[in-house]
Amino acid sequence: MAKQSKAPLFETLLGHAKRKVISFHTPGHKNGRGVDRRLRSFTGKNLYYFDVTVFPEVDSLHDPVGPIKKAQELMARAYGVEDSFFLVNGSSSGNMAMFLAACKPGESVIVSRNSHKSIMSGVILSGVWPIWIQPKIDQNLDIIFDSSVDQIEETLNHYPEAKAVFVTSPTYNGVATDLVKIAELCRSRGKLLLVDEAHGPHLKFHEGLPVSAVSAGADLCVQSTHKILSALSQGSVLHFNSKLLDVNQVKKVVSLLQTTSPNYLILASLDLARMQAVEHGKVMLDKVIKAAEFGRKQINNLSKYHCLTRNEIQSLGYDLDRTKLTINVTRTGLSGYQIEDILANEYNIQVDCADLFNLIAIMGIGSEKSDVQALVNALADIEKRYHGHQQNWSLQIPSLATEMVMMPRDVFFSAKTKRIPLSKAVGQISAQTLTPYPPGIPVLIPGERITAEICEYLMDMSAKDIRISGQETETLRTIKVVAN
Repeated sequence: MAKQSKAPLFETLLGHAKRKVISFHTPGHKNGRGVDRRLRSFTGKNLYYFDVTVFPEVDSLHDPVGPIKKAQELMARAYGVEDSFFLVNGSSSGNMAMFLAACKPGESVIVSRNSHKSIMSGVILSGVWPIWIQPKIDQNLDIIFDSSVDQIEETLNHYPEAKAVFVTSPTYNGVATDLVKIAELCRSRGKLLLVDEAHGPHLKFHEGLPVSAVSAGADLCVQSTHKILSALSQGSVLHFNSKLLDVNQVKKVVSLLQTTSPNYLILASLDLARMQAVEHGKVMLDKVIKAAEFGRKQINNLSKYHCLTRNEIQSLGYDLDRTKLTINVTRTGLSGYQIEDILANEYNIQVDCADLFNLIAIMGIGSEKSDVQALVNALADIEKRYHGHQQNWSLQIPSLATEMVMMPRDVFFSAKTKRIPLSKAVGQISAQTLTPYPPGIPVLIPGERITAEICEYLMDMSAKDIRISGQETETLRTIKVVAN
């Protein structure tokens, strides 16, 4: 534990910065002298002494033998895993790395349809067959759940050839599935468990939060250290803890996906975030949870909002990360998008995400009770000042257990595509990914057979002037399909 009080990469960079070494290496701003004055006057000049390139003193992310190696070893020890790899392109690169490291082209992976968009990138790059699980929707809470143990077991029974199971936990709403039982199920079937735990880098450090994937027994797990802990944006970690995979293959894949010019300030912030979480995480998270629970109670005392509670989620067989505030706004008659804009423009408050039904306010170790009080006060004021109309919105998606005809990778790189009217697309093979928001789930991906139900759903979305991510044209009257 004593070594966890060290931050070898940060300390090395700090020592280098204090010497004010004359730079004949990249980047071109040369310790900040070349940075625009407006930026430098706001940030101060010391920041730029940390923006260095690869040389022996500061080590190489692609072949670490010095302070980066030591920092990654301390990260692994902090999370109780065999190896940890620093990522400077966020958890998106980690998700892609998991697919490439775990599977060979042509193998299949079980994955819930409501996974992050980077999962499709991983599917395409790795050349795997995705076996989709239809997400569960709760229309009382207006949220989507990730795969349950029962869903995964049923899918494994139908597709015993699957190489791995991919799970997102916690979700954007902070809802965590039962990773302990899922890990036991995967081990009993000899399957790899890959977990997108981007929103859970803090779970390991407080007993009052859901079980972390690293404790549950995931083979590979990616975490966005920047989302809740104190690393800078893009700072994430891929954890390895597997008897079924070769760690050297994981190293090669991670190196394949990362820049050769990493930002050392991001790397140093990962080093410090780990030290901070180990030494002070319990106390800091106590404070965050207490502030979040205060806010949850205050919001639920208002008449037109409802903030998701842990008891509600646990009664449904899941768990909740209490540092997340999912606030249902449907009783206001306004959409989450509208209230997000009001909060930003009139109250100087920015939430992380909004949809038709909810606001999602993400707490982090830098959050204060005063921040939560400001949000509560603003919501109370909006409740009095704004009066929307009753809406007949409902969170729903069509059946997504569609037929995979071609491998997504083959379609993505194929030039044999054409565009046809959406009304005539039934039975064709999709050549694009279409994702309506809400619910933020792709209703079509490359290689799937287009069903009548999905066509009707997309035409209904288009008639309501709801823009669908990936549509490629101003209106969704046509769709790209595989040409015969």
